[in-house]
Amino acid sequence: MSFELRKYTHPDFTEKKFVDAPNCKLEEAPADGVVPFDFHALSIFPEYFKIDGEWLMCEESRMDTVPMFDGKKIRSIEARRAKKGDLIVVGRTENCEDGIYMHADGFNEKSTSGDTFAFRTGRSRETSFSKDFDEIVELLKYEKDHGHIVWVMGPAFSFDIRARKALSAMIENGYAHAVLAGNALATHDIEGAYMNTALGQNIYTQENVHNGHYNHLDVINRVRAAGSIPAFIEQEHLDNGIITAAVKNNVPIVLGGSIRDDGPLPEVYGNVYAAQDAMREQVSKATTVITMATMLHSIAVGNMTPSFRVTEDGTVRQTYFYVCDAAEFVVNKLADRGSLSSKGIITNAQDFVCNIADGLGLEY
Repeated sequence: MSFELRKYTHPDFTEKKFVDAPNCKLEEAPADGVVPFDFHALSIFPEYFKIDGEWLMCEESRMDTVPMFDGKKIRSIEARRAKKGDLIVVGRTENCEDGIYMHADGFNEKSTSGDTFAFRTGRSRETSFSKDFDEIVELLKYEKDHGHIVWVMGPAFSFDIRARKALSAMIENGYAHAVLAGNALATHDIEGAYMNTALGQNIYTQENVHNGHYNHLDVINRVRAAGSIPAFIEQEHLDNGIITAAVKNNVPIVLGGSIRDDGPLPEVYGNVYAAQDAMREQVSKATTVITMATMLHSIAVGNMTPSFRVTEDGTVRQTYFYVCDAAEFVVNKLADRGSLSSKGIITNAQDFVCNIADGLGLEY
């Protein structure tokens, strides 16, 4: 099976509803950080806005942002970034009534079954995910050279030596272009590389070690003393783990902080909006996003990720979003984002990442 992107079809703007549609309405932001009360909120889908008789696409749409016209094109901005006088699109219809059109089926995704009632059409613990594994493997092979793969993960991987090796091998072999996580994943992964434990538990035997509850705190303290994660890796000659692989292969790491963090490590963003901006920098380039074993980071990145991306040559292509978690709640919340390109996989995250690495034929 080889991977092939679906072709995107723009709306037919010669249709009567487009021709007869009024220009969209623009109102000035009344103050910094405030938008007109009837603002239009963007979605994960491609959206078009009629200005001076021409339909303009918002090329970097993001859920829950607002469209701002800068005089040449439609831009997506968070309402908090609006400046007084910015021209904001207002109107809350989506089928040309207000010069606004949401294009939800541009990739011609059709249901595989026309049955009104059928069993096993959703995703649950009983779903077979073997086909998904095959699809992800072929997708990653394509995206390695043609896309931007972003991995979003919780600390679960740091507790299993095989999973750590599998994900490290993917990073080392070019199947990751950015890693988004929190203080816990980085701390416990570095702890594993430095002390062979994760949260005080041996990553080989899963046995608790004496005074192991000190280990992650000792690691944080030592990394802070070294000044940075890369400095500590070099100082201690670390040669394994997810974070070490990312650092040594120049893969960007974004660590978003939490109110419960210990330490944290020097690179962790303590300001939530600074973390949000750093995450968006990577997500804005993402063509494939895989989130694993982290509810809060998965939901955050899910809200940032549109269903499409406009490439440098102007091509509109799909973005692919997979969420893997043992909890159906997390998977369903992310998968229910209105895009058929978003898929949930309910399984153990360690098994998931090892299956993908095996499918890619990686040694680890």
